[in-house]
Amino acid sequence: MTLEAVLSSVGGAAPTHVLRRRGVSQWQIDRGVDAGRVLRIRRGVLALPGAPPELVMAVVEHARLTCISAATYYGLWRLCDPAEVHLSRRERTSAGCVNHRSRSVPVHPHLPVVGLADVLVHVLRCRPEEESVAVVECALRRGDTGRGFLEARLQGPRNGKARAALAKVECTADSAIEVLARLLLRGAGLDVRPQVPIPGVGRVDFLVEGFLVVEIDGAAYHSDRRSFRRDRLRNNTTVVAGYAVLHFSDEDVMFHPDEVLAMVRRALGRRPVR
Repeated sequence: MTLEAVLSSVGGAAPTHVLRRRGVSQWQIDRGVDAGRVLRIRRGVLALPGAPPELVMAVVEHARLTCISAATYYGLWRLCDPAEVHLSRRERTSAGCVNHRSRSVPVHPHLPVVGLADVLVHVLRCRPEEESVAVVECALRRGDTGRGFLEARLQGPRNGKARAALAKVECTADSAIEVLARLLLRGAGLDVRPQVPIPGVGRVDFLVEGFLVVEIDGAAYHSDRRSFRRDRLRNNTTVVAGYAVLHFSDEDVMFHPDEVLAMVRRALGRRPVR
């Protein structure tokens, strides 16, 4: 394999001793650096141009990515990019990093990333509830791990916050934004049922107080004329069936939650007496 191929197989950055162990010669390393095909980040560390900066930092720190910084490497949902890099290392890390020292499972087989269960435990302990529930819900819904496996690693009084977040993982959402919407509506004290089937309509994202259908429309909503007509028919059928319907975008839920709740409450206030 070429130097670039080996670097790519480990995420884009690696210590030279790892490259040598994978069959890369010193001559290949020197030629690659001289030609500008790879970058010498510091003595003993090489990276491909454009390698993910958080992964490069993990290699430089002799650490592994974890928590929210590692979520994308396992294909997990993430609401936003973290402001800091989250690493796992027994010793201290540099300023500007969050260090999660504990580990309980084997690390990623190729990348400088901790094992999936440790990523989830660190997220539950560290991140705000709306972020951690979304990440863990994605993993549990895919069957990557089990709830009991995580609970066993969250014993003791210091893990109360993490256990409370894990208890709100329901495995009913199709996206991180649906998790956020569910937590928002439930946090307002509303009776919220996710993924409710309505005859002639199909499953709706949420049925609130048994009367109001709330749908979260992603970027692909009304992407063409056919889907526009289909969604209009679905909406009209829902109304004819006796439900009120509200549609919100990802941006509404993410950046204007108070407006979303105000609209929901106004709609519920107009509920007819049956």
